[in-house]
Amino acid sequence: MQHMSNPSVAVASHASRRVSAPFSTSSSSPSHFSLLYDLAAADERRMNPEARQRYAEICGTRWNSCRNRRGRAEGTMSIHIVALGSECPGGVGSGEEAAGQGQVQGSLLWSYLGHGARELDPTSTTPSRHPLNPAFMEYQSRVFGDVRVMVRDCPSWDLLDSDWASVRSVLEQADIVVIKYSVNDKIAFQQVRNGYAPRLRPLLRHWGMPVILVAVGARLNDEGPPCTCPLCASDWSSCVPHGEGLQLSRDLGATYLELPSLNNFFVGRYFGSVLEYFMIQCLKQKAKERPDKRRGHRFNEPRPPHLDQPARLPPVRVEESSFSQDLQWLLERGVQFADVVFYAGDSGKELGWAHAAVLCAISPYFRQLLVGRQAWERPMSRCACRERDGPHSLLSTWDGGLDDLPRPDGHLPGPLSRLVVKDPLLCLCLWETLMFLYRGAWEWEYLEEAIAEKLKNPLAVAQLMDRIRSFVGREKASRDTPTPRSQQGPQTLGNLFNSPLYSDVIFMVQGNVLPAHRAVLVARCDVMAAMFSGKYAEARSRVVPIHGVSSDTFLAFLEYLYTDTCCPASVLQAMAVLVCAEMYQVKRLQHLCEVCVCAYLQSMPSRELASTSISVIRLLRRAKCHNADQLYVWLLHFIANNYLIFSHKPDFLELSEEEREQVERLRWPSRGYLQELSEYQQRRRQLRKSRCSIM
Repeated sequence: MQHMSNPSVAVASHASRRVSAPFSTSSSSPSHFSLLYDLAAADERRMNPEARQRYAEICGTRWNSCRNRRGRAEGTMSIHIVALGSECPGGVGSGEEAAGQGQVQGSLLWSYLGHGARELDPTSTTPSRHPLNPAFMEYQSRVFGDVRVMVRDCPSWDLLDSDWASVRSVLEQADIVVIKYSVNDKIAFQQVRNGYAPRLRPLLRHWGMPVILVAVGARLNDEGPPCTCPLCASDWSSCVPHGEGLQLSRDLGATYLELPSLNNFFVGRYFGSVLEYFMIQCLKQKAKERPDKRRGHRFNEPRPPHLDQPARLPPVRVEESSFSQDLQWLLERGVQFADVVFYAGDSGKELGWAHAAVLCAISPYFRQLLVGRQAWERPMSRCACRERDGPHSLLSTWDGGLDDLPRPDGHLPGPLSRLVVKDPLLCLCLWETLMFLYRGAWEWEYLEEAIAEKLKNPLAVAQLMDRIRSFVGREKASRDTPTPRSQQGPQTLGNLFNSPLYSDVIFMVQGNVLPAHRAVLVARCDVMAAMFSGKYAEARSRVVPIHGVSSDTFLAFLEYLYTDTCCPASVLQAMAVLVCAEMYQVKRLQHLCEVCVCAYLQSMPSRELASTSISVIRLLRRAKCHNADQLYVWLLHFIANNYLIFSHKPDFLELSEEEREQVERLRWPSRGYLQELSEYQQRRRQLRKSRCSIM
């Protein structure tokens, strides 16, 4: 790779154009490179001292004229700069001797200010210290003619740990923050990046002040002369790479610079240009904040009324998911709908009951075991062992007839599947394994604790855990790898949704056939549990007609029961699902639909809200009719916050007297503000007429 003599130009060699847009200190913008492009192509007239002086006079003209208008008693404009870190390799030590006179006069900002820099107390033999925090050394100078620059420099990061509260107060008063480090001191850089940058980042982003991150020094290379190319990786082990410094600047929202040395060329042209730009921006901002006294009659003008922010909309709360608890209840008490029975392979003892639909949805092993072949392909009255892809068979199916198997009281008629547990460890811990699968097959730590408490043998626990991992299709090596964030949480029954696999009930909705599973419906919905468990016609019929609900709405309702999620496509569909959830008394789904309605309405801009065909007043009526109390209160506040939009709609008159009183009480803008605004506009017109008559 061909090395370049100038590091800053090396970064910006392919774009030597002048950037006219203002510099941005946002971490997401490419201002770090744009600034280097601008500096690399700077006009050579900036190197001329006479041209620099004329430039300073032009920049300072506005500020001097502003100062003269305000009078001498108000003083000159000033800029406060806070510098952190040391540009010397190895940093500085702690204590008074660490920041001596030579250290101050050899710093980056002292070099930029040049002969005009002086300490606050020239008669003192030691550097001037900040009265609240002695870690900061203070000195000042004049720029742009008569603009005072106050610098507070802290070369040692360790000194900031003594009193962080006072450091915050010093940083809060700063207009510009300069952070320095040496590229040949990687340990100090890592300390700043890992220890101090996380503490400074929220403060700098909150105050919004410009930040300059300066890397000083040439990277050392043992094989030859010092390498100045920021893309060279030969000395990254001992020096700070260019990429790490740039990443730190992005994290802090800072402008990044690299200076090979502190000579007049690099300090004056590169660092000075950036610092002068930010100083000019600060002076402009301060000039805007000063009251304008050029027209004295403005003090006699009426002041506009203050408009308060609209009241915050009330929150809509949603209960925590009970999906795992519902399936656990199904395993413990839903024997009436079970269609799988487990037997011990050695003794033939019955071990427990389960549901084929749930096992097939969660476990690929059971899906292959129970659905791998069709029922008519199974040989009757004999053992049909199906070896899984592995040396050890854990379970086997056995069809010994459908009528010779005793069933619990109240069990519905239907095909049953026998599973023979051949593994002795799995026989002992079958209940814990089924509980783990029913709760979503993700609580591995609790499963291991329950098995360890029962087996009392670490080797047996490890063997059984590996076999259970084969149930859910998880490889043996994946137990030591972290689970991806997208896979954290219980598995749902999405594979069974709208699937005929092990379906034992069919819903007829508007002529559409929707297959479902009684076990899932009973576990997730109390109304359906009563419907399929009692002496109703639905309990004995395989086809159940549904009236009063559209096919899409009922399909979205079933999707929530299987997946525990709800994603309606529009406000009207969300309200339709809310009505269906209220019909079947699924409170959590009802609250999720309320959140969806609120999110859709709140995302609409004012123009769309005024022209939409959706009647918010009628949504309010339906929310009250279907016991959506949270949505009802939220819509009242939403109408009040957008009073000027909804008050002109015809359906606004449909509000009851009580609702209208509440909307008038919460309306924004308030009647008082509109009255004050009318009076303010009237006074403005009168004042304008009086001026015209005088002229």
